[in-house]
Amino acid sequence: MARSLSGEATAEEQEQLMQILAQDFALQQQYDLMKRMWHPGETKEEPNSIEEDTRHISRILQLAKTETIPGEDIPVIQIRSRRKYFYALSGVAAVLVIFIMAWMFTGTQRTSTPPEKEAKQNLVAENGSRTRTILPDGSTVWLNAGSHVTYDKDFTGKTREVTLDGEAYFDVVKLPDRPFVVHVSGYDIRVLGTAFNVKSYVTDKTVETTLIRGLVQVTRHGAKVQKPILLHPNQKLIVGKLAAESTTILPDDREAPQTKIADDYHITQLTTPVHEDERIETAWVYNRLLFRGESFAELASKMERWYNVKIVFDDDAVKQLNFTGSFETETVAEAFYALKAAQDFDFGITGKEIHVQSVK
Repeated sequence: MARSLSGEATAEEQEQLMQILAQDFALQQQYDLMKRMWHPGETKEEPNSIEEDTRHISRILQLAKTETIPGEDIPVIQIRSRRKYFYALSGVAAVLVIFIMAWMFTGTQRTSTPPEKEAKQNLVAENGSRTRTILPDGSTVWLNAGSHVTYDKDFTGKTREVTLDGEAYFDVVKLPDRPFVVHVSGYDIRVLGTAFNVKSYVTDKTVETTLIRGLVQVTRHGAKVQKPILLHPNQKLIVGKLAAESTTILPDDREAPQTKIADDYHITQLTTPVHEDERIETAWVYNRLLFRGESFAELASKMERWYNVKIVFDDDAVKQLNFTGSFETETVAEAFYALKAAQDFDFGITGKEIHVQSVK
């Protein structure tokens, strides 16, 4: 409402506000009153209108006295004369903005937001974008395109837990008494203070964890007795996704055999002299789409998220072409012309859809 009154609202915001006001007559009246206060010279006020507005303001302030936000003192302003009318309105306007916006926020949460969803915070990086966020504990998380992270808004428990879908780079603040745990595709990645990258998109068949510094421990989610995998700096773990969470039950307090993290996994030692922006696992954090000997089909999945486009292969043969290189500031058209210079194929771009086919 404040952005609309000050002329800063976008067309989309203005349309959303009008829809809200159309559904709430009382709020529409309050908005109209605020508009007259905000721009007093634009409308000719009659004495009766002034008296009516005064009564309306007094009623709102009286209501505010009984619905004050905890810890906030809302002053009661009395309108005594026409001469002081606009001076009082300038003070009331700020009160009304605070009160009405607080009323809208708390009222909406009380009536329309399920309690279980109020406690969650979502971080999202849409296709075509990458984001960087500071978590409540001071840790930093970078999200690659098409990814999201969920965590409790109350980030003060014994463990700091987040759930990842997609790809993220975490630089975790070391808090020895509060381990940091990433839940991803049936696995738990537990750390104290470290920097690491995790990749697990919905379309991926594996989970990749790359450790830059520190130490991480990877276990199957829900398994009570198991042997974890420890990763050391410059190591990458690739493990197959789990179809469902696994839990080991101990019957009659008898010991159960340790659950293996997975039947198929392997750890790769990375080249240490290479800087992070030159590593295929972390180059995206530096705004580089890096690829090494990847098939066109594999590269297309990355480019779809990177550029927010849809790539359609009109034949299977072109999917098998292999590419090595990187993109930084190139547009999607420039990227495709660069690929075409390396391997011969045809393509056509229509809006956000790109059709690729072998040369006829």
